[in-house]
Amino acid sequence: MSGKLKDRVAIVVGAGSSGPGWGNGKCTAITFAREGAKVFCVDLKRAAAEETVELIEKEVGKDVAVAFEANASHNVSVKAMVDVCMAKWGRIDILDNNVGIGSQGGPVELSEDEWHRVFDVNVKSFFLTAKHVLPIMEKQGKGAIVNVSSIASIRSPKGISYLAYNASKGAVNSLTMAIASQYAEKGIRCNAILPGLMHTPMIDFLAEQYAKSEKIITRPTRR
Repeated sequence: MSGKLKDRVAIVVGAGSSGPGWGNGKCTAITFAREGAKVFCVDLKRAAAEETVELIEKEVGKDVAVAFEANASHNVSVKAMVDVCMAKWGRIDILDNNVGIGSQGGPVELSEDEWHRVFDVNVKSFFLTAKHVLPIMEKQGKGAIVNVSSIASIRSPKGISYLAYNASKGAVNSLTMAIASQYAEKGIRCNAILPGLMHTPMIDFLAEQYAKSEKIITRPTRR
């Protein structure tokens, strides 16, 4: 690898996989480490983050990655995440937001509680992480935020309704553009990635549940 992230510190939120195999967050964390970054691996389940750290240590070496358990949709948990990362490495150069859940249903079928749950995980979490990381990046005079959105933010598949997921990912795009516009002059970039359907543990779970004709489909907060 090129070492383009040497001496950089990256927080990957959703750094574990939600099941056996390789999710987006796990792949991102390991790629950052390969490029020379120190990686703060955050996940809702500590064991998932620790698995990613173990893979990094086997390939890259010790003292390169740290596992941390946090609920990205809770303000106190996010603040603790940022505080511990700063205490460990003293800076944050990259924030990668990779948490997300899907819930099947249109405006009639979907419950109000489920709508709020999806938006808390898919949008509120991105707002909270930016809230606590941006002041640090501003003091540094530089930084990069990467928000993982989805192609579902701009198009809806036929035959199945993921209304809350579609709408929440559209909100991620708008959130990203607003942050990018406000902080560009301060040396901070904010971009959204809109991946299409990829074979990850999350997709395996959704496919299995859809085959069983479950009305509401949810998934832990990482891909």
